[in-house]
Amino acid sequence: MTPIDMNTSPQDGYLVGKKQAWFAFAMTFALMMFDYIDRQVVASLFPHIKAAWNLSDKELGGLVSIISIAVAVGSVPVALLADRVSRVKSVVVMATTWSLATISCMFAGNYAQLFTARALVGAGEAGYGSVGAALISSLFPKQLRGALLGGFFAAASLGSVIGVVLGGVIAAHWGWKAAFGVVGVPGLVLALLYMLVRDYKTVELSPKLEQATSSVKGTIRHIFSALARIPTLLWVCLGGAMQLIVISAIWSWLPSYLNRFHGMAPDAAAKHAAVVILVSAAGNVFWGYVVDRLALRRPRNKLTSLAVLCVITMLVFLVAFSSWSSGAAQIRLILLGSFFMTCTLGTVSGIVIDVIHPGMRSTGSAVLALFQNLLGLAIGPILVGALSDIWGLQQAMEAVSLCSVLAAIFFVFGARCYDQDVRKVEGIRVDALAAQPA
Repeated sequence: MTPIDMNTSPQDGYLVGKKQAWFAFAMTFALMMFDYIDRQVVASLFPHIKAAWNLSDKELGGLVSIISIAVAVGSVPVALLADRVSRVKSVVVMATTWSLATISCMFAGNYAQLFTARALVGAGEAGYGSVGAALISSLFPKQLRGALLGGFFAAASLGSVIGVVLGGVIAAHWGWKAAFGVVGVPGLVLALLYMLVRDYKTVELSPKLEQATSSVKGTIRHIFSALARIPTLLWVCLGGAMQLIVISAIWSWLPSYLNRFHGMAPDAAAKHAAVVILVSAAGNVFWGYVVDRLALRRPRNKLTSLAVLCVITMLVFLVAFSSWSSGAAQIRLILLGSFFMTCTLGTVSGIVIDVIHPGMRSTGSAVLALFQNLLGLAIGPILVGALSDIWGLQQAMEAVSLCSVLAAIFFVFGARCYDQDVRKVEGIRVDALAAQPA
């Protein structure tokens, strides 16, 4: 068993050895990356699938949105199980499930079969972001939380980049169905290796909390009660979801936008879109660090800073997708907007961890995931698709950027109650789980 310095605060020090903590981060990061490779590979395949099956933009958007809906439905039950049983074992099962479901997409013979297979991918991914965030937050010092979670969720951007590029390249050489088979295999390997990750001990709940969360029905009731008792949780969930509408719209539709409005071939459009997503990943880590520094003396500055960054996101994208913006100047503006738009990804997860009981961290993060997937990631792609069928893709992208101002408003409300909610859970101890015998 790795010794733990008992003189170090469990909130401010490493819960396990540094090497083990960073190994856990690396493995969790890698699986998050493949989570999003499997999700986003379909974005660069839109032109091929549209041509093969004569689909509308709304139907194409549904192939992305169904994953987020499945994730939203399954997040809370999966995270509840992980909180009470094992985070590591839960991750192994999840990664195996979504990888096999991704591989099955290559055998789809029509839209309904592909849609069903994509739903199974989402079912496997349900709860992964929540459980991974809880594990990282518990193993590392509290002062690193925002930056590390920013890095963890930057894996989503990186995975989206790789998925989009691979999808375009593989489809150009071997057909679009082959792309699903290629990206699904590595997740199976990582799932086996994840068994080597150190977990933390399941935190004992108070008798009242134990009884309240002993069933899915009771947990759902407790979640709504928590949203009422922890207003920061509610406002952060809403704010994060609104910003994710914008993020998911850009990630899902930019390859098609570049194909239609800039005349790029699907594989070239995928590569250009990948650069934009990569910039957004850098923004995720950068703003996670910056927001952490701005909050050192006044922690609620996390939320006010996010509000400002969301307003900037909206302004940049409104100009970028306006009717008079085109050519290289438009692409530069889209790059700038993408650098700002992911400011929320890691930070909102850290804020939820700040205000939730340590014994319910995975479940608390799952509440965030439910909002983000159902009200954010699920809405963005299909909303743009539906608006595009009516107005055209450029006007749809411009309209959806307005969601960022809603995010800013919710974060301002959250800042007003953050300090009070943090005080409710201060001083609750978290301990490491004993190392598994070799």
